[in-house]
Amino acid sequence: MPGPPPLPGDAPLAVDDVDHDASPERAAFQITEQTRTYPCRQCGDQLLFSIELQKLACPSCGFEAEIDTSDLAAPTERDLRSTMGQLRSLVGSGDGPQVEGEKEIVCQNCGGHTTFTGTLTAKRCPYCATPIQRDDVHDAPVRLPVDGVLPFQVAEKQATDAIEKWINSRWFAPTEFKKYNEKGSFRSVYAAYFTYDAQTHTSYQGQRGEHYTVTVGSGDNQRTETRTRWYPASGTVRNAFDDIAILANTGFDRGRVAKLEPWPTGGAKPFSPEYVAGHLCRTYDLDAEESFPEARQQIDAAIESTIKRDIGGDVQRISRRSTSYDALLYKHLLLPIWLLTVVYEGKPFQVFINGVTGEVQGQRPWSKVKIALAVIAALIVIGVIIAITQGSRGST
Repeated sequence: MPGPPPLPGDAPLAVDDVDHDASPERAAFQITEQTRTYPCRQCGDQLLFSIELQKLACPSCGFEAEIDTSDLAAPTERDLRSTMGQLRSLVGSGDGPQVEGEKEIVCQNCGGHTTFTGTLTAKRCPYCATPIQRDDVHDAPVRLPVDGVLPFQVAEKQATDAIEKWINSRWFAPTEFKKYNEKGSFRSVYAAYFTYDAQTHTSYQGQRGEHYTVTVGSGDNQRTETRTRWYPASGTVRNAFDDIAILANTGFDRGRVAKLEPWPTGGAKPFSPEYVAGHLCRTYDLDAEESFPEARQQIDAAIESTIKRDIGGDVQRISRRSTSYDALLYKHLLLPIWLLTVVYEGKPFQVFINGVTGEVQGQRPWSKVKIALAVIAALIVIGVIIAITQGSRGST
Protein backbone atom coordinates (compact mmCIF):
# COMPACT_ATOMS: atom_id res chain seq x y z
CA MET A 1 0.00 0.00 0.00
CA PRO A 2 1.31 3.54 -0.68
CA GLY A 3 2.74 5.43 2.26
CA PRO A 4 3.22 9.17 2.79
CA PRO A 5 4.36 11.18 -0.23
CA PRO A 6 8.10 11.42 -0.89
CA LEU A 7 10.06 14.45 0.21
CA PRO A 8 9.61 17.26 -2.33
CA GLY A 9 12.75 17.87 -4.33
CA ASP A 10 11.87 21.20 -5.97
CA ALA A 11 11.93 24.61 -4.34
CA PRO A 12 8.76 26.76 -4.46
CA LEU A 13 8.29 28.77 -7.65
CA ALA A 14 9.15 32.45 -7.60
CA VAL A 15 6.50 35.16 -7.79
CA ASP A 16 6.71 35.45 -11.58
CA ASP A 17 6.84 31.70 -12.26
CA VAL A 18 3.58 31.43 -14.18
CA ASP A 19 2.62 28.61 -16.50
CA HIS A 20 2.41 30.78 -19.64
CA ASP A 21 2.58 27.78 -21.96
CA ALA A 22 -0.57 26.19 -20.63
CA SER A 23 -3.55 25.69 -22.89
CA PRO A 24 -5.94 28.71 -22.96
CA GLU A 25 -8.57 26.47 -21.40
CA ARG A 26 -6.28 25.71 -18.46
CA ALA A 27 -5.67 28.03 -15.53
CA ALA A 28 -2.25 29.52 -14.94
CA PHE A 29 -1.25 29.81 -11.31
CA GLN A 30 1.26 31.68 -9.19
CA ILE A 31 3.10 30.32 -6.19
CA THR A 32 5.04 32.49 -3.78
CA GLU A 33 5.85 32.28 -0.09
CA GLN A 34 4.20 28.85 -0.10
CA THR A 35 0.85 30.26 -1.28
CA ARG A 36 -1.11 29.77 -4.49
CA THR A 37 -3.49 31.98 -6.50
CA TYR A 38 -5.09 31.77 -9.96
CA PRO A 39 -4.89 35.08 -11.88
CA CYS A 40 -7.12 35.43 -14.93
CA ARG A 41 -5.00 35.48 -18.09
CA GLN A 42 -7.46 37.87 -19.78
CA CYS A 43 -8.07 40.60 -17.19
CA GLY A 44 -5.82 39.84 -14.22
CA ASP A 45 -8.63 39.30 -11.72
CA GLN A 46 -8.66 36.10 -9.67
CA LEU A 47 -10.29 32.89 -10.88
CA LEU A 48 -12.69 31.10 -8.53
CA PHE A 49 -14.07 27.59 -8.58
CA SER A 50 -17.59 27.99 -9.98
CA ILE A 51 -20.02 25.51 -8.46
CA GLU A 52 -22.47 26.00 -11.31
CA LEU A 53 -19.86 25.44 -14.04
CA GLN A 54 -17.64 22.97 -12.15
CA LYS A 55 -14.59 24.80 -13.46
CA LEU A 56 -12.55 27.91 -12.70
CA ALA A 57 -14.22 31.14 -13.78
CA CYS A 58 -13.39 34.82 -13.65
CA PRO A 59 -16.08 36.92 -11.94
CA SER A 60 -14.99 40.02 -13.91
CA CYS A 61 -14.65 39.00 -17.55
CA GLY A 62 -16.23 35.55 -17.60
CA PHE A 63 -13.09 33.67 -18.66
CA GLU A 64 -13.38 29.94 -17.91
CA ALA A 65 -10.64 27.37 -17.30
CA GLU A 66 -11.10 23.61 -17.14
CA ILE A 67 -9.80 21.61 -14.19
CA ASP A 68 -7.77 18.82 -15.76
CA THR A 69 -7.13 15.90 -13.42
CA SER A 70 -6.33 13.36 -16.14
CA ASP A 71 -2.71 13.11 -15.00
CA LEU A 72 -3.67 12.63 -11.32
CA ALA A 73 -4.31 9.30 -9.65
CA ALA A 74 -7.88 8.51 -8.63
CA PRO A 75 -8.55 8.58 -4.87
CA THR A 76 -7.21 5.31 -3.48
CA GLU A 77 -7.12 3.75 -0.05
CA ARG A 78 -3.94 3.55 2.02
CA ASP A 79 -3.08 1.02 4.69
CA LEU A 80 -3.68 2.73 8.03
CA ARG A 81 -1.07 0.95 10.17
CA SER A 82 1.88 1.12 7.77
CA THR A 83 1.18 4.70 6.67
CA MET A 84 0.86 6.01 10.20
CA GLY A 85 4.04 4.16 11.21
CA GLN A 86 5.98 5.93 8.45
CA LEU A 87 4.37 9.26 9.28
CA ARG A 88 5.27 9.04 12.98
CA SER A 89 8.91 8.46 12.09
CA LEU A 90 8.88 11.55 9.84
CA VAL A 91 7.12 13.68 12.45
CA GLY A 92 9.90 12.82 14.88
CA SER A 93 12.29 14.83 12.72
CA GLY A 94 10.54 18.02 13.80
CA ASP A 95 10.25 19.42 10.27
CA GLY A 96 6.90 20.45 8.85
CA PRO A 97 4.44 23.27 8.26
CA GLN A 98 2.90 25.27 11.08
CA VAL A 99 -0.72 24.18 11.58
CA GLU A 100 -1.15 25.46 15.13
CA GLY A 101 -1.50 29.05 16.25
CA GLU A 102 -1.28 31.73 13.57
CA LYS A 103 0.75 32.11 10.38
CA GLU A 104 0.97 35.47 8.60
CA ILE A 105 0.96 35.44 4.79
CA VAL A 106 1.62 38.33 2.41
CA CYS A 107 -1.00 38.58 -0.35
CA GLN A 108 0.80 38.55 -3.70
CA ASN A 109 -1.98 40.59 -5.32
CA CYS A 110 -2.18 43.63 -3.02
CA GLY A 111 0.68 43.14 -0.56
CA GLY A 112 -1.63 43.06 2.44
CA HIS A 113 -0.96 40.76 5.36
CA THR A 114 -3.50 38.04 6.14
CA THR A 115 -3.44 35.56 8.98
CA PHE A 116 -4.11 31.84 8.66
CA THR A 117 -5.26 30.42 11.98
CA GLY A 118 -4.78 26.80 12.98
CA THR A 119 -5.61 24.26 10.27
CA LEU A 120 -7.07 26.77 7.80
CA THR A 121 -5.37 26.31 4.41
CA ALA A 122 -7.49 28.46 2.07
CA LYS A 123 -9.24 31.80 2.51
CA ARG A 124 -9.64 35.21 0.88
CA CYS A 125 -7.43 38.23 1.44
CA PRO A 126 -9.37 40.60 3.74
CA TYR A 127 -8.20 43.61 1.69
CA CYS A 128 -8.65 42.63 -1.97
CA ALA A 129 -10.65 39.37 -1.69
CA THR A 130 -7.99 37.40 -3.60
CA PRO A 131 -8.37 33.65 -2.88
CA ILE A 132 -5.16 32.48 -1.21
CA GLN A 133 -4.13 28.89 -0.55
CA ARG A 134 -1.31 27.72 1.67
CA ASP A 135 0.71 25.41 -0.53
CA ASP A 136 3.02 24.20 2.25
CA VAL A 137 0.49 22.03 4.11
CA HIS A 138 -1.26 19.51 1.84
CA ASP A 139 2.01 18.45 0.18
CA ALA A 140 4.18 18.44 3.29
CA PRO A 141 5.99 15.12 3.98
CA VAL A 142 4.97 15.17 7.65
CA ARG A 143 1.27 15.52 6.79
CA LEU A 144 -1.05 12.91 5.34
CA PRO A 145 -1.70 13.88 1.71
CA VAL A 146 -5.18 14.68 0.43
CA ASP A 147 -6.36 11.74 -1.66
CA GLY A 148 -9.46 13.32 -3.14
CA VAL A 149 -12.02 16.11 -3.06
CA LEU A 150 -15.79 16.01 -3.40
CA PRO A 151 -16.57 19.29 -5.22
CA PHE A 152 -19.47 21.52 -4.20
CA GLN A 153 -22.70 20.81 -6.11
CA VAL A 154 -25.04 23.05 -4.08
CA ALA A 155 -24.56 26.63 -5.28
CA GLU A 156 -24.79 29.64 -2.96
CA LYS A 157 -28.35 30.57 -4.01
CA GLN A 158 -29.56 27.02 -3.29
CA ALA A 159 -27.77 27.08 0.05
CA THR A 160 -29.24 30.43 1.14
CA ASP A 161 -32.72 29.28 0.12
CA ALA A 162 -32.28 26.12 2.21
CA ILE A 163 -31.07 28.17 5.19
CA GLU A 164 -34.02 30.56 4.85
CA LYS A 165 -36.49 27.68 4.78
CA TRP A 166 -34.83 25.95 7.74
CA ILE A 167 -34.74 29.06 9.93
CA ASN A 168 -38.27 30.22 9.08
CA SER A 169 -39.63 26.80 10.07
CA ARG A 170 -38.20 27.29 13.58
CA TRP A 171 -41.15 29.17 15.03
CA PHE A 172 -39.69 29.56 18.50
CA ALA A 173 -36.33 30.91 17.33
CA PRO A 174 -35.72 34.51 18.48
CA THR A 175 -36.44 37.23 15.95
CA GLU A 176 -32.88 38.51 16.27
CA PHE A 177 -31.55 35.06 15.33
CA LYS A 178 -33.66 35.12 12.18
CA LYS A 179 -31.73 38.21 11.08
CA TYR A 180 -28.88 35.84 10.25
CA ASN A 181 -28.09 37.63 6.98
CA GLU A 182 -27.20 40.71 9.04
CA LYS A 183 -25.64 39.10 12.08
CA GLY A 184 -24.28 35.78 10.79
CA SER A 185 -21.30 34.53 8.85
CA PHE A 186 -22.12 32.31 5.87
CA ARG A 187 -19.21 30.50 4.22
CA SER A 188 -18.42 27.60 1.94
CA VAL A 189 -15.75 25.38 3.47
CA TYR A 190 -14.02 22.17 2.53
CA ALA A 191 -13.72 20.15 5.74
CA ALA A 192 -11.14 17.42 6.25
CA TYR A 193 -12.48 13.87 6.52
CA PHE A 194 -11.01 10.40 6.74
CA THR A 195 -13.01 7.54 5.28
CA TYR A 196 -12.31 3.98 6.39
CA ASP A 197 -12.65 0.62 4.69
CA ALA A 198 -12.33 -2.55 6.75
CA GLN A 199 -12.63 -6.31 6.43
CA THR A 200 -13.21 -8.05 9.76
CA HIS A 201 -13.86 -11.50 11.12
CA THR A 202 -15.20 -11.99 14.64
CA SER A 203 -15.51 -15.10 16.75
CA TYR A 204 -18.12 -15.03 19.49
CA GLN A 205 -19.80 -16.97 22.26
CA GLY A 206 -23.22 -16.24 23.62
CA GLN A 207 -26.76 -17.52 24.08
CA ARG A 208 -29.89 -17.68 21.97
CA GLY A 209 -33.15 -16.95 23.76
CA GLU A 210 -36.46 -18.38 22.55
CA HIS A 211 -39.71 -17.16 24.06
CA TYR A 212 -42.57 -19.39 25.12
CA THR A 213 -45.76 -18.71 27.05
CA VAL A 214 -47.22 -20.41 30.10
CA THR A 215 -50.48 -19.98 31.94
CA VAL A 216 -50.16 -19.42 35.66
CA GLY A 217 -52.60 -18.88 38.48
CA SER A 218 -56.25 -19.83 38.53
CA GLY A 219 -59.65 -18.26 38.56
CA ASP A 220 -59.59 -14.49 38.45
CA ASN A 221 -55.82 -14.56 38.98
CA GLN A 222 -55.09 -16.65 35.91
CA ARG A 223 -52.72 -14.97 33.47
CA THR A 224 -50.28 -15.71 30.66
CA GLU A 225 -46.56 -15.10 31.10
CA THR A 226 -43.79 -15.00 28.53
CA ARG A 227 -40.64 -16.84 29.50
CA THR A 228 -37.34 -17.51 27.73
CA ARG A 229 -35.34 -20.67 27.19
CA TRP A 230 -31.62 -20.07 26.66
CA TYR A 231 -29.37 -22.17 24.44
CA PRO A 232 -25.60 -21.85 23.97
CA ALA A 233 -24.44 -20.26 20.71
CA SER A 234 -21.06 -19.62 19.13
CA GLY A 235 -19.65 -18.93 15.70
CA THR A 236 -17.71 -16.61 13.44
CA VAL A 237 -19.04 -13.68 11.40
CA ARG A 238 -17.44 -11.52 8.73
CA ASN A 239 -18.14 -7.87 7.97
CA ALA A 240 -17.09 -5.50 5.21
CA PHE A 241 -17.14 -1.72 5.65
CA ASP A 242 -16.79 0.89 2.93
CA ASP A 243 -16.14 4.62 3.29
CA ILE A 244 -17.10 5.25 6.91
CA ALA A 245 -16.73 9.04 6.90
CA ILE A 246 -15.29 10.71 10.01
CA LEU A 247 -14.83 14.47 10.41
CA ALA A 248 -11.17 15.26 11.18
CA ASN A 249 -11.67 18.89 12.22
CA THR A 250 -12.43 20.37 15.63
CA GLY A 251 -14.63 23.39 16.27
CA PHE A 252 -17.73 21.93 14.58
CA ASP A 253 -20.83 20.52 16.24
CA ARG A 254 -19.86 16.91 15.48
CA GLY A 255 -23.27 15.45 16.28
CA ARG A 256 -25.05 17.67 13.79
CA VAL A 257 -22.32 17.37 11.14
CA ALA A 258 -22.65 13.58 11.38
CA LYS A 259 -26.32 13.95 10.42
CA LEU A 260 -25.29 15.44 7.06
CA GLU A 261 -24.54 11.87 5.95
CA PRO A 262 -24.60 10.03 3.68
CA TRP A 263 -21.76 11.54 1.67
CA PRO A 264 -21.61 10.32 -1.95
CA THR A 265 -17.87 9.69 -1.68
CA GLY A 266 -17.92 7.64 -4.86
CA GLY A 267 -18.03 10.95 -6.70
CA ALA A 268 -14.74 12.19 -5.22
CA LYS A 269 -12.24 13.62 -7.71
CA PRO A 270 -8.45 13.43 -7.56
CA PHE A 271 -7.34 16.32 -5.38
CA SER A 272 -6.46 19.43 -7.34
CA PRO A 273 -6.21 22.78 -5.53
CA GLU A 274 -8.31 24.46 -8.23
CA TYR A 275 -11.42 22.99 -6.59
CA VAL A 276 -10.66 25.02 -3.46
CA ALA A 277 -10.12 28.40 -5.16
CA GLY A 278 -12.42 30.97 -3.56
CA HIS A 279 -13.59 28.71 -0.74
CA LEU A 280 -12.37 28.16 2.79
CA CYS A 281 -10.46 24.94 3.35
CA ARG A 282 -9.08 23.21 6.42
CA THR A 283 -6.51 20.49 6.81
CA TYR A 284 -7.07 17.89 9.50
CA ASP A 285 -6.80 18.55 13.25
CA LEU A 286 -6.98 14.82 14.05
CA ASP A 287 -4.96 12.45 11.87
CA ALA A 288 -6.20 9.12 10.49
CA GLU A 289 -5.14 7.20 13.58
CA GLU A 290 -6.65 9.73 16.01
CA SER A 291 -9.93 9.80 14.06
CA PHE A 292 -10.30 6.02 13.82
CA PRO A 293 -11.84 5.40 17.30
CA GLU A 294 -15.01 7.18 16.13
CA ALA A 295 -15.16 4.92 13.09
CA ARG A 296 -14.52 1.91 15.29
CA GLN A 297 -17.65 2.69 17.30
CA GLN A 298 -19.68 2.29 14.11
CA ILE A 299 -17.76 -0.87 13.18
CA ASP A 300 -18.32 -2.43 16.62
CA ALA A 301 -22.04 -1.62 16.54
CA ALA A 302 -22.40 -3.22 13.10
CA ILE A 303 -20.49 -6.32 14.21
CA GLU A 304 -22.76 -6.68 17.24
CA SER A 305 -25.84 -6.53 15.00
CA THR A 306 -24.33 -9.17 12.71
CA ILE A 307 -23.60 -11.48 15.65
CA LYS A 308 -27.15 -11.16 16.95
CA ARG A 309 -28.55 -12.02 13.53
CA ASP A 310 -26.22 -15.01 13.39
CA ILE A 311 -27.32 -16.23 16.84
CA GLY A 312 -30.98 -15.95 15.89
CA GLY A 313 -33.88 -16.59 18.24
CA ASP A 314 -36.03 -13.97 19.90
CA VAL A 315 -33.32 -12.40 22.07
CA GLN A 316 -29.57 -12.75 22.21
CA ARG A 317 -26.76 -12.53 24.73
CA ILE A 318 -23.12 -12.01 23.74
CA SER A 319 -20.68 -13.10 26.43
CA ARG A 320 -17.44 -12.90 24.46
CA ARG A 321 -16.25 -11.71 21.09
CA SER A 322 -12.87 -11.23 19.44
CA THR A 323 -12.44 -9.20 16.24
CA SER A 324 -9.50 -9.30 13.84
CA TYR A 325 -8.99 -6.87 10.98
CA ASP A 326 -8.04 -8.56 7.72
CA ALA A 327 -7.72 -5.10 6.13
CA LEU A 328 -7.93 -1.55 7.47
CA LEU A 329 -7.62 1.21 4.90
CA TYR A 330 -8.30 4.94 4.81
CA LYS A 331 -8.60 7.88 2.43
CA HIS A 332 -8.11 11.57 3.22
CA LEU A 333 -10.90 13.54 1.53
CA LEU A 334 -12.06 17.15 1.48
CA LEU A 335 -15.87 17.31 1.72
CA PRO A 336 -17.97 20.44 1.04
CA ILE A 337 -20.05 22.14 3.73
CA TRP A 338 -21.95 25.42 3.74
CA LEU A 339 -21.62 26.83 7.25
CA LEU A 340 -23.74 29.53 8.87
CA THR A 341 -22.53 30.82 12.23
CA VAL A 342 -24.71 33.24 14.21
CA VAL A 343 -23.64 34.60 17.59
CA TYR A 344 -26.70 35.13 19.78
CA GLU A 345 -26.33 36.45 23.33
CA GLY A 346 -22.63 35.68 23.21
CA LYS A 347 -23.04 32.04 22.15
CA PRO A 348 -22.29 30.77 18.62
CA PHE A 349 -24.94 28.70 16.85
CA GLN A 350 -24.02 26.70 13.73
CA VAL A 351 -26.15 25.55 10.81
CA PHE A 352 -24.62 23.15 8.27
CA ILE A 353 -25.58 22.22 4.71
CA ASN A 354 -24.20 19.20 2.90
CA GLY A 355 -22.60 20.81 -0.15
CA VAL A 356 -23.62 17.89 -2.37
CA THR A 357 -27.02 16.65 -1.19
CA GLY A 358 -28.39 19.87 0.38
CA GLU A 359 -29.18 18.20 3.74
CA VAL A 360 -29.54 20.85 6.49
CA GLN A 361 -28.67 20.32 10.14
CA GLY A 362 -28.22 22.96 12.79
CA GLN A 363 -28.71 24.41 16.20
CA ARG A 364 -30.88 27.37 17.10
CA PRO A 365 -31.64 29.29 20.30
CA TRP A 366 -35.12 29.33 21.84
CA SER A 367 -37.05 32.55 22.39
CA LYS A 368 -38.29 32.64 25.98
CA VAL A 369 -40.73 35.42 25.06
CA LYS A 370 -42.29 33.43 22.20
CA ILE A 371 -42.56 30.31 24.37
CA ALA A 372 -44.20 32.31 27.19
CA LEU A 373 -46.66 33.89 24.76
CA ALA A 374 -47.49 30.47 23.31
CA VAL A 375 -48.14 29.08 26.79
CA ILE A 376 -50.35 32.04 27.67
CA ALA A 377 -52.28 31.66 24.42
CA ALA A 378 -52.76 27.94 25.07
CA LEU A 379 -54.02 28.64 28.59
CA ILE A 380 -56.46 31.23 27.23
CA VAL A 381 -57.79 28.74 24.66
CA ILE A 382 -58.17 26.07 27.36
CA GLY A 383 -59.97 28.60 29.60
CA VAL A 384 -62.37 29.57 26.83
CA ILE A 385 -63.16 25.90 26.09
CA ILE A 386 -63.82 25.20 29.77
CA ALA A 387 -66.05 28.28 30.04
CA ILE A 388 -68.04 27.29 26.97
CA THR A 389 -68.42 23.72 28.24
CA GLN A 390 -69.61 24.82 31.66
CA GLY A 391 -71.98 27.36 30.10
CA SER A 392 -73.58 24.75 27.87
CA ARG A 393 -74.04 22.45 30.88
CA GLY A 394 -75.67 25.23 32.88
CA SER A 395 -78.12 26.02 30.09
CA THR A 396 -79.30 22.42 30.02
